[in-house]
Amino acid sequence: MNQQEFETFLISIRRHLHQYPELSKQEFETTRSIEGWLKELNIPIRNTELETGVFADIKGGKPGPIVAIRADIDALPIEEKTGLPYASKIKGIMHACGHDFHTAALIGAAHLLKENQSQLNGTVRLIFQPAEELGGGAKYVIEDGQLDGVEAIIGLHNKPDLPVGTIGIKEGPLMAAVDRFHIVLNGKGSHAALPQNSHDPIVAAGQLITALQTVVSRNVSPLQSAVLSVTKITGGSTWNVIPGEVSLEGTVRTFDPIVREEVKARFYSIVNSIAAAFTQKVEIHWFSGPPPLVNHQSVTEIVEGAAIEQSLNVIHPEPSTAGEDFSYYLLHIPGTFAFFGTNGKEDWHHPAFTVDESALLKAAYFLYASARKLLD
Repeated sequence: MNQQEFETFLISIRRHLHQYPELSKQEFETTRSIEGWLKELNIPIRNTELETGVFADIKGGKPGPIVAIRADIDALPIEEKTGLPYASKIKGIMHACGHDFHTAALIGAAHLLKENQSQLNGTVRLIFQPAEELGGGAKYVIEDGQLDGVEAIIGLHNKPDLPVGTIGIKEGPLMAAVDRFHIVLNGKGSHAALPQNSHDPIVAAGQLITALQTVVSRNVSPLQSAVLSVTKITGGSTWNVIPGEVSLEGTVRTFDPIVREEVKARFYSIVNSIAAAFTQKVEIHWFSGPPPLVNHQSVTEIVEGAAIEQSLNVIHPEPSTAGEDFSYYLLHIPGTFAFFGTNGKEDWHHPAFTVDESALLKAAYFLYASARKLLD
């Protein structure tokens, strides 16, 4: 097929995926669709113990290493509000982070690699990863043995605030570690007219929220980065009763492992101290998510060269405080992750999130060229 036909084909794949999004660990139809597209190309599928996700190898005509390209395939529990003719047909679920774009781009790269299979100096492993949004899908892939023998890995993420044709590549930290917390303050309720009979968890929660802001502002060096956000408060049922319990939830984002541990330690100290000061029993639930995504220098330099050869505008982006479980792969093997410009009107996880589909063909060629350059 010519370039226009190829682009139309990739757009049709992306739109099909967009209309039928599936949540993490539920990507059954998505998995079957990907397997079908690969089988049409006579690309052999690798065995897996995972219920969702697809893994395949394109073995070149010449001996060489194994390198991997990864795309994530899951969607989000968000009701779409784009008004697009190919909007999600699944109520309350949407590809609001562009994983449909990533998947279609990798299918495109697979086409190009298969067409040039005899020229490949090694093997390219295709990783269509489930459950990125839960922050643990990459770990399942590693445990399933899909990284065995792989010497380097590359991936990309659409970036709405970058124009089409621009790619953000940098060595070192690119995306943050993600931790989640859930605090439960158990005090003593009472009639609102008799507050002296209570151990008011609402007052304690107010003080706690204020005190937690000092974790970053007074404990993390201005030369480092960290974010602590309380995002949910639950407590009380009516206007004239002081409740006995209040819960708070939120997230912490960091780029440095030492800072990550220091923030956690200070968090626990403040929560326990405030609880004691306001006569509260406290439960702290801490959920550690993906580590910081730190790109390796050697692979990043090679991939940057491939981007330049593809006539992409290469920039060195600011790190994002969003998280990405691609970071787990980088703890095991060298690799790099790039931001690919899609000129969207809204950012990730927004009901009106969109991508400019003219970026899709460029992304497919970038992944293809990067894999070949790594093999060479």
